[in-house]
Amino acid sequence: MKKLILTLFLATIFLAASAQNSTAEGPDYKTAIGAKLWTGGGISVKTFIKDNNALEFIGYFDRYGTRITGLYEIHGNLSSEGALKWYVGPGAHVGLYKGITAVGIDGVVGVDYKFTNMPLNLALDWQPSFELGSGTRNGFNANWGGFAIRFTL
Repeated sequence: MKKLILTLFLATIFLAASAQNSTAEGPDYKTAIGAKLWTGGGISVKTFIKDNNALEFIGYFDRYGTRITGLYEIHGNLSSEGALKWYVGPGAHVGLYKGITAVGIDGVVGVDYKFTNMPLNLALDWQPSFELGSGTRNGFNANWGGFAIRFTL
């Protein structure tokens, strides 16, 4: 299991490093704020710090507690217009689950779409993570990610 985690983590870093050389055009938006839905719900804020590099902060809420995640995302074009993009990157999180505090490292891989004539952004991603802490959530977790619906600024 540790070899699988290490392999996934190194693959994420490799993809992130190779994506730095991408010729992706800049995004059609600077910042987007909205909801992220998966097994629970969350609030998502995504802001571009460079043409193809963004930070995303997510506050997830479900019946088990709260998880705050920060991701560094590198984007590349999937369409010639630049409205549909792929993204990949590393991140970290802190989880507060019914008396249990945990921290972990995250990866993300997903797609992002910005509507041309509307201030609307949609994204779908998968965020595998490795968590350290006490309780049942310790170790590899493959069920984070979500579908984001965000208003663009």
